[in-house]
Amino acid sequence: MAIKTIPLSRLETDLQKTLNECADTGETVVIEMPDQRLLAIQSIDPREDDSLMDELLEFNPKFQALVAASKAAPRKPFLPANSGS
Repeated sequence: MAIKTIPLSRLETDLQKTLNECADTGETVVIEMPDQRLLAIQSIDPREDDSLMDELLEFNPKFQALVAASKAAPRKPFLPANSGS
């Protein structure tokens, strides 16, 4: 698995580009925070058998509450990013 390390400033400058690169290449992106902490962003292939969602739904009360709130909220249509809304 390839890993790329970038400073937080690069992520802040072009979030969409960085996330798309991560998703398109499968690289894990490690973000260097100003206080020396590190965060990782990793794409998840929906075709792979990944247990993350199952584990979150089963064991994480905050995630369960988020899903419940989402289910209870009215649905809004997705609009293209360049729609000007």
